[in-house]
Amino acid sequence: MENIVLQDCGEVEIEPIMELYKSVNWTNYTSNPSMLEGAIKNSLKAIGAFDEGKLVGIIRVVGDGHSIIYIQDIIVAPEYQRQGIGRRLVEEIDAIFPKVYQKILLTDNSPESEKFYESCGFSRSDKFNCIAFAKINR
Repeated sequence: MENIVLQDCGEVEIEPIMELYKSVNWTNYTSNPSMLEGAIKNSLKAIGAFDEGKLVGIIRVVGDGHSIIYIQDIIVAPEYQRQGIGRRLVEEIDAIFPKVYQKILLTDNSPESEKFYESCGFSRSDKFNCIAFAKINR
């Protein structure tokens, strides 16, 4: 992980981003490249993790940057998972937005996801007497 460099990827070509999303089977984005390109370009922040110039991870944030940020995407290529890259991406966002009141995300309901996000300082919304709602167009 010492060779991994984090940098803004809002101006990165769409092809390596698309390959990263394909590597984890995020077909909602890969089946609609123009949506993915617009999403990256219009994000509040998109940070990539690069290994010798190869994009191996990404975190994408939307929001106002003051009262709320929403971590929309966090992806690490399968062969780079469990090496601390995801944690490093989350820590980078925390460093960029240290005083934001709410940092929110939705993720799959799995023990692995819950363990990872709790280890990054996130809590399930029900711990705050909250409930999350989503309206997803498929």
